[in-house]
Amino acid sequence: MKTFYYLLAAACLFSFTSCSTAVKQPPLKTVAHVDLPRYMGDWYVFAHIPYSLEKGKVGTLDRYTPRPDGKMDNIFLFRKGSLDAPLQQWKGKAWVHNKETNAEWRVQLLWPFRIPYLIIDLDPDYQWSVIGYPNRKLAWVLSRKPSLDEATYQGILKRLEAQGYDRAKLVKVPQNLH
Repeated sequence: MKTFYYLLAAACLFSFTSCSTAVKQPPLKTVAHVDLPRYMGDWYVFAHIPYSLEKGKVGTLDRYTPRPDGKMDNIFLFRKGSLDAPLQQWKGKAWVHNKETNAEWRVQLLWPFRIPYLIIDLDPDYQWSVIGYPNRKLAWVLSRKPSLDEATYQGILKRLEAQGYDRAKLVKVPQNLH
């Protein structure tokens, strides 16, 4: 049954790489450089453009840890439907695709499917980050804490719009604030 869910996840993610009839936009601009050791650790998913497998997930968190082979473990922690639901996780791996900037990765939940992970906005103190997807159908606003102040979030939304995103598609993810 677990394999079925991984295949389903891969199929859903693969659908985001398909061709679109939308107007072609310029490529997303990533940040100039990411200090990987500073980036490692836990990131709460504050907001996102949800795809089918993320819908109904709350209390979500991405955990990045370095591996001896130079790649990273990418663990997605979540609860289904309620912050009181049992904690679940999906395990994947990630690696840096652009070693000049460290801002472009590939993430793999199921072989052979790899999806781009583009760090398009990053707090200088590494307290929040924004992940984009080339066709702009996906985005994630990550935070080191379960919440972000509204002024910071509004600034992130303005910069997302400047990169061609529709800010109305972003949805805040319920988090346990205790």
